[in-house]
Amino acid sequence: MTTTFTEFELAETAIDGLLVLRAFQAADERGTVRELFRISRAEGIPGMPAAWSQLNLTSSVRGAVRGLHGEAMTKLVTVAAGRAFGAYVDARPDSATRGEVVTVDLEPGVQVLVPAGVCNGFQALAEEPTEYLYCFDEEWRPGMPGVAVSPLDPELGIDWPIPIDPEDRAMLSAKDAAAPRLAELGGGA
Repeated sequence: MTTTFTEFELAETAIDGLLVLRAFQAADERGTVRELFRISRAEGIPGMPAAWSQLNLTSSVRGAVRGLHGEAMTKLVTVAAGRAFGAYVDARPDSATRGEVVTVDLEPGVQVLVPAGVCNGFQALAEEPTEYLYCFDEEWRPGMPGVAVSPLDPELGIDWPIPIDPEDRAMLSAKDAAAPRLAELGGGA
């Protein structure tokens, strides 16, 4: 049996504090083991919480868009199955990178550390349902501080891989379709 390893990698992005991580992986004839979180590694990553308060797993059909949501919590997101196009928008009013947009091709093993106030969204790309994992450093609760930005905001310039029909609820929720544009949030764009 031959085992191959993919070493952990970390890359900074154009958004202050938004990091793309490639998980440590070991693969052999039986499949792959991916390290989603290791406390000793987390201690060396700026902005990475030492513990998570809530984990959510969504299942989304091909073409579905979730987001763009920027709650007042740090998130670690990844794809557990399938593929997704991740989009991140800095909506923090006092951020030096406010208005910056970063996109990431997500597949199992690719993770994104999303700072509080940076909007997170994705579009499911796989034929089979895409399973998207969210780790939150705070428990989500109705009415918690945060913002939402329209994934269809033309000023963001996000080139979603599958065209979005804003009336198709299998692609986009009514709430996300009605979210404001970034410029409407105030604080400068």
